[in-house]
Amino acid sequence: MSNPAPPRRTPDKPWRSEGAPPPPPPRRKMPGGWIGLTISALLVFLIAYLLLSYFSDGDERRISYTEFSKQVTAGNVSKIYSKGDAIQGQLKAEAPVPGGDGDYTKFTTQRPAFADDNLWGELTRQKVTVTAEPVVQERSLLVNVLISLAPIVLLVLLWVFISRRMGAAMGGGGGLGRRAPPKPVELETGKRTTFEDVAGIDEVEGELDDVVGFLKNPDAYRRMGARMPGGVLLSGPPGTGKTLLARAVAGEAGVPFFSASASEFIEMIVGVGAGRVRELFSEARKVAPAIVFIDEIDTIGRIRGGGASVGGHDEREQTLNQILTEMDGFTGSEGVVVLAATNRADVLDPALTRPGRFDRIVQVSPPDRTGREAILRIHTREIPLAEDVDLVQVARTTPGMTGAELANLANEAALLAVKLKQSQVTQSDLSTALEKVQLGAERPLVMPLEERRRTAYHESGHALLGMLQPGADPVRKVTIVPRGRALGVTLSTPDADKYAYTEEYLRGRIVGALGGMAAEHVVFDVITTGSESDLEQVTGLARGMVGRWGMSERVGRLTAIPGDAQQAYGLSAAPATLDTVEHEMRRIVDECYESACRQLRENRDRLDALAAALLENETLEEEAAYRTAGITRLNKET
Repeated sequence: MSNPAPPRRTPDKPWRSEGAPPPPPPRRKMPGGWIGLTISALLVFLIAYLLLSYFSDGDERRISYTEFSKQVTAGNVSKIYSKGDAIQGQLKAEAPVPGGDGDYTKFTTQRPAFADDNLWGELTRQKVTVTAEPVVQERSLLVNVLISLAPIVLLVLLWVFISRRMGAAMGGGGGLGRRAPPKPVELETGKRTTFEDVAGIDEVEGELDDVVGFLKNPDAYRRMGARMPGGVLLSGPPGTGKTLLARAVAGEAGVPFFSASASEFIEMIVGVGAGRVRELFSEARKVAPAIVFIDEIDTIGRIRGGGASVGGHDEREQTLNQILTEMDGFTGSEGVVVLAATNRADVLDPALTRPGRFDRIVQVSPPDRTGREAILRIHTREIPLAEDVDLVQVARTTPGMTGAELANLANEAALLAVKLKQSQVTQSDLSTALEKVQLGAERPLVMPLEERRRTAYHESGHALLGMLQPGADPVRKVTIVPRGRALGVTLSTPDADKYAYTEEYLRGRIVGALGGMAAEHVVFDVITTGSESDLEQVTGLARGMVGRWGMSERVGRLTAIPGDAQQAYGLSAAPATLDTVEHEMRRIVDECYESACRQLRENRDRLDALAAALLENETLEEEAAYRTAGITRLNKET
């Protein structure tokens, strides 16, 4: 199950799409509107006027002709320049401006037309220089234009920046009463995912074939009066390939695929999620036929009316209501199919799963052995495998593993080969990777000899009872090398997938799980904390046998304990019934523990042999373990 969902380049976009045509370029709107433009123009004019007034005046003063004549008579004029009746000049020493507005050196004045004074004679007498160039140098036209435009450009840039920041805040939910325009979808290009990239869930592909057929050829269905399901809900454990399957349906049909996680619709401001749902479905209708995929829909699709809601108007419920409305509006002619994925279909609102919305619920289960082999072949297509690699054997020893776990297994084997500087992945690499995935990584822990010996007997007890129990899962490996949180591990897996378990098999599982504690009790007459995980497993099996699967005569054929682990224990039965359940659980576990101790005492020589072999070799593979215990391995599949 290859081709994972493409990564998002921009996390602020609420959905992803592939196969959809690019959206048209958005119409450019004037930031701030006409009112903002008018206000900005007035501000620009005012600032430009003030700046130009400041730069144009400089230290030049306009004085009266009378003041000019007085300065000439006083001999304080250094030089002048005249053009017509306009006179520019410079004083020898600063003089106060008439009226008390500071001092000046350079000045301009205007000679009246009716003046009949002897200005030239007075200038000559005072030895004033009459220049051929202006005394006050004026700026060029280009400089004046630049000075005029600089404040305008600066203010316009500031105005656009502030307008965009305000628009982003309004679009993100910060503005009340205003909704942001639809965000563009994120286009993903490249090879589309098809059913060739999906393996191990052939029965689910068959359920979705008619969806692909409708999207490819809707007219054939309409002629027969058939209505396409408005929605298909994919339900199953995590890692079984629900998202990949939805993408494969879109790729197989060759239609646009819009995907989003339900949590991406939820925001703090009420109404934002509903708006995003409307935008998503609006985009899908524009390019119909198309597929809309909502992952983890139980985030917003839970049963309404719980204590978390405040008057039924919180953001989650509004978003759910909008999804219900959008799905209700779909008809067969629109060609839009909604796919959703969840691993908690039991908590979804009935209005969401009723016919007309999610008409079809498809269970996506972990693959069987044949499916696991096909999945491994897909995930090892780009991994160079050695000739000794047997994917059939790997598939046989990985019951219950999902597609995601198998993909991780192949990747761990490839990483190990790189660390060992190998050119190919070998069967040993796959076995080591499987041990790391199932048992945990090895820990470099140095244990005292007595504790190491006790651990060897603990694991030997598990292994020996697993070999002795009729119909028990074969022992694949026994090790006293610390892995993860465990000081030692005994790995047992079935030869073939099992879907229903008998009471005898479950009792054998309990006996095997108690084998470690029983071995410590028989050999050392002590009980250690090393049996914690074993007791958790035993408690779960015993509780299921008595309270859920009707394997107790006293409790009877009824469900006294809910199967939903998230529901509070004990709410579905009377206190007396729960007391009976507890009594029966203790009875079954005590009987199994007595059986484990009895079998270990009767086979003490085999227990000692296994423990000695473990202390010497630390790890025993399947054949070595059975040979050491002197037990013939029966019913071994090839």
